[in-house]
Amino acid sequence: MEFPTNADVLVGLSRADDAGVYRINAELALVQTVDFFTPVVDDPYWFGQIAAANALSDIYAMGGIPKTAMNLVCFPVKKMEMNILRAMIQGGLDKLTEAEVVLLGGHSVEDPELKYGMAVTGFIHPEKILTKNGLRPGDILILTKPLGTGIINTAIKAGLASQETTERVTRQMAALNRNAADVMAAFSIGACTDITGFGLLGHLAEMTAGINLGARLWARTIPILPEALEFAAMGLIPGGAYKNKEFRESMVSFSSSLSPLLPEVLFDPQTSGGLLMAVAPGQAEDLLQALKQNGVSGALIGEVVRNAQYPIIVE
Repeated sequence: MEFPTNADVLVGLSRADDAGVYRINAELALVQTVDFFTPVVDDPYWFGQIAAANALSDIYAMGGIPKTAMNLVCFPVKKMEMNILRAMIQGGLDKLTEAEVVLLGGHSVEDPELKYGMAVTGFIHPEKILTKNGLRPGDILILTKPLGTGIINTAIKAGLASQETTERVTRQMAALNRNAADVMAAFSIGACTDITGFGLLGHLAEMTAGINLGARLWARTIPILPEALEFAAMGLIPGGAYKNKEFRESMVSFSSSLSPLLPEVLFDPQTSGGLLMAVAPGQAEDLLQALKQNGVSGALIGEVVRNAQYPIIVE
């Protein structure tokens, strides 16, 4: 299948990435993305916040600044009350306001299943684009949100997660990646992506695909939500994790000393997850400190290596 393109498409469909980039002139390019999904929490207001944060995240992952958004709504008018729709959209509006992004409009359709998301447009300098395929030997990998939201959301749906856990995970998913993106702009970043539906290993596999570089992950430092391993041991693993594992497990080597539950968390599909940054090794500690000073949790989770036997090694 041949896609229409031209010389001003700086990031398009030739390789998987978080957003598309189109050059306007030598100093300005547009970053464009779209995302929507079914509810991951019961509260419609918080679902709106999470959906908006998730859609905005792709712009941040590219190093861009989101500017405008368009709502995408699928709503079962005959099954749900309109106050649910209003609360959901208000959640999205409040998150856009926090991000200093304006809503220009949108589109809604009647649908048997509730879905919400946004199309987002941002600005970026054409020479400052961050893509998934810029890994450099020796780069240190930093992750800005702990893993396990997919597993915990499964536990929430089963009524097994505590109220405290539910609230904590909900707030994490609704948190913008804005501060993390602002901080990393001052550092030498080779590549960046946000961790969402393919899980940490799925997205890292995209970053290492087709290049003569691999990633060595340090299992002991990877941030994981405390309840995720407990719920995984109970079998509360989302279907997406099995699909991610089936698709990418041939690219990953796990040390035999690790917990057999760890792969479930590393393949766990995340909703509005953190940024995964590859930073020059001499700047890793300074970047980590700067993130913490700006209210962002971060962890050094691995390094980029040459000529690895597997694209991803977890040890």
